[in-house]
Amino acid sequence: MTIEEKTGNIKSQMRKGMLEYCILLVLKDERKYTSDIIDKMRQSGLAVVEGTLYTLLNRLRKEGKLTYEWEESPKGPPRKYYILTPLGTEVLKYMSEAWDEIAFTVNSLRACEKETDSSNITLEK
Repeated sequence: MTIEEKTGNIKSQMRKGMLEYCILLVLKDERKYTSDIIDKMRQSGLAVVEGTLYTLLNRLRKEGKLTYEWEESPKGPPRKYYILTPLGTEVLKYMSEAWDEIAFTVNSLRACEKETDSSNITLEK
């Protein structure tokens, strides 16, 4: 059995857990069309499928964290642009603080692990 088979979909589950935060980050400074959100996520190394994104955007809208506005498109039907609400901005701030705490803790633990690993290295003569 490979390590991938033993660990299942750990990466996928970790990404799912941070997807909402990433979407709020992408929308932080300006409104975005769905394909713009997907492109920005891909550029950052986080692949998101449209179905997952639409489901999450709809939930965030229902929770009042974002809203949308329609804009006529020069090519084709009108486009829906997503925008953070004041609540979404507050939630993003809270999530950023929580992320910083979690990242600090995990990085501290990883640094301790590396120190322990390097102290266990013996040189052969």
